[in-house]
Amino acid sequence: MFSAKRLARLKWACRRGMLELDVLLLPFVEQAFDDLSFEEQETFERLLTCDDPDLYAWMMGHQQCDDSALADMVAKVVNRVRV
Repeated sequence: MFSAKRLARLKWACRRGMLELDVLLLPFVEQAFDDLSFEEQETFERLLTCDDPDLYAWMMGHQQCDDSALADMVAKVVNRVRV
């Protein structure tokens, strides 16, 4: 489990320059992050290091991420919103 300080940093990292990303990423951290495996949590944290244009393209389905672990995480985030 992540410390409260690390989780706060993740929430801050979810605040992006694009509203479309903010409404996907922050609720995911607040509602689903704790249910992820440790490896998935690490992958999500790595996802947050990606550039906004790439994240936007992946989340909106305009492009496919070449990294399979990141692509799976993008699918988890997007599918979580659809539920």
